[in-house]
Amino acid sequence: MKNPYYPIDTVVEDVITETPTIKTFVLKPVRPIQFKAGQFMQLTVPGVGEAPFTPSSDPSITERMEITILKTGKVTDALHELGPGAKVGLRGPFGKGYPLDKLVGKDVLVVGGGVGLAPMRALLYGLFADPSKYKKIVIKFGAREPAELSFRRQFDEWRALADNISLQTTIDVPHPDWTGHVGLVTTVLETEHLEGIDIVDSYALSCGPEIMLKFVTLKLLEIGYKPPQIYLSMNRKMSCGMGKCGRCNVGHYYLCVDGPDMCYDKIKHVPNVFG
Repeated sequence: MKNPYYPIDTVVEDVITETPTIKTFVLKPVRPIQFKAGQFMQLTVPGVGEAPFTPSSDPSITERMEITILKTGKVTDALHELGPGAKVGLRGPFGKGYPLDKLVGKDVLVVGGGVGLAPMRALLYGLFADPSKYKKIVIKFGAREPAELSFRRQFDEWRALADNISLQTTIDVPHPDWTGHVGLVTTVLETEHLEGIDIVDSYALSCGPEIMLKFVTLKLLEIGYKPPQIYLSMNRKMSCGMGKCGRCNVGHYYLCVDGPDMCYDKIKHVPNVFG
């Protein structure tokens, strides 16, 4: 029986700079790792510590894994100093992942902010495997400025995959090199920007900072989504990955076991649900 506390030996094969503060690490574990879109891994930097991250790569690829990381603390600072050949560890996967089975035959709205598109990239790969299974795949992605748009190198490729896929980006404030939409990501959730989505027959999935999740949720409710139709990636305070340490609870749920992608209907009555 595998020890869930023991990291899998892993080598950094490549490091891709996405933005000035975000890098994608291409990892090669000593054995294949199967994961579902939305599940997370504990990534260990020897001598520094470990932290939870959701893979940003295609779940159908098990020999390698990509994890996209914002430089924001002790472990992430150390990771951003690593290059190809560095050795790290992986534990997991943990959590349930996105409810892909529920999305079949529906309009799917994907909303990301900042590094929040990283966990959703695995979801997008899952959807892109067969776009014909969904009525529409509508992606809305916001960042503070153009330089902070993760995976910008892939946007045209994604748009060209199928006629039912659309992607719109926005930045928070005007920028001299930007000709697209300007405004918080909630401003591209107005009805005129939703590509004719049938809200009654749709699911919305969102990942980003908690303050963004709060206002995205409020906007989704305002335009007609019901709580059971909204899924939020609430990646916070996850440590053991198995519901033992009690740090990641939201109400009586543990994000590391019951999430981290939580249906809003389950947590809407929790005080301070958005932190």
